[in-house]
Amino acid sequence: PQRSREEAACDGRLATFPEWIADMSTSRLIYGFHAVTAKLRHDPDSLKEIMVDATRQDTRARDLLAHAELQGVKIIVTDGKRLDGMAPGAKHQGVIARVEGGRKAVHLDDVLDTLEEPAFLLVLDGITDPRNLGACLRVADAAGVHAVIAPKDRAVGLTDVAAKTASGAAETVPYVMVTNLARTLRELKERDIWVVGTAGEAESDLYAAEWPQATAWVLGAEGEGMRRLTRETCDQLVRIPMHGSVASLNVSVAAGVCLFEARRRRL
Repeated sequence: PQRSREEAACDGRLATFPEWIADMSTSRLIYGFHAVTAKLRHDPDSLKEIMVDATRQDTRARDLLAHAELQGVKIIVTDGKRLDGMAPGAKHQGVIARVEGGRKAVHLDDVLDTLEEPAFLLVLDGITDPRNLGACLRVADAAGVHAVIAPKDRAVGLTDVAAKTASGAAETVPYVMVTNLARTLRELKERDIWVVGTAGEAESDLYAAEWPQATAWVLGAEGEGMRRLTRETCDQLVRIPMHGSVASLNVSVAAGVCLFEARRRRL
């Protein structure tokens, strides 16, 4: 990795930076060590270049560069100011990668038709904060969720901030955006997937309630919760028992509580 840094400074690869910007119409950026490392592991062929801050000489940076060299990914060594200009306001940690093409649309049927076990899904209704979305994706990945579903309207979408917060999970967990969430939930039910909604006023306690293995867990935005039609479409409502003074949890924390309880039972 150190030799590559020195070569990069000498062989003119830094001069490709303007070309890197000019070609952005056919590519997108990911940044941060988690996101770039996840892409290297799961889809290295999609990586065009990785830009690294020349001052990063630590083990984490060396490991990333070694992995990139092993996969044959081009490395561009540059300075932190250039990276700041590429991702204004982002905590890129000194590493930004250019990925071929935009994010491909994921179709729910394609995900469900390839499953070899009961479906395990997370549905997010009305999440508008990209950091909350990213945290939910990270939880979903850790719990082994097959896909995260969200409506196209009144939802944040998979922005760069969401992807950075997801710490690589945005590259591994299918994110499905649907036009009509209630209709999608009905289609899940037609596939014998049990739709479990979370609501603070639900009568059923999460730890006492029963549900089948094939489930879609629905969480709404903190405060507002699920929309009325979404709530009415659920097969079952459960609540997380609260033992302190706070009335609710952040949506990503609530997702973690529910998904890991569901995962524990699936074991």
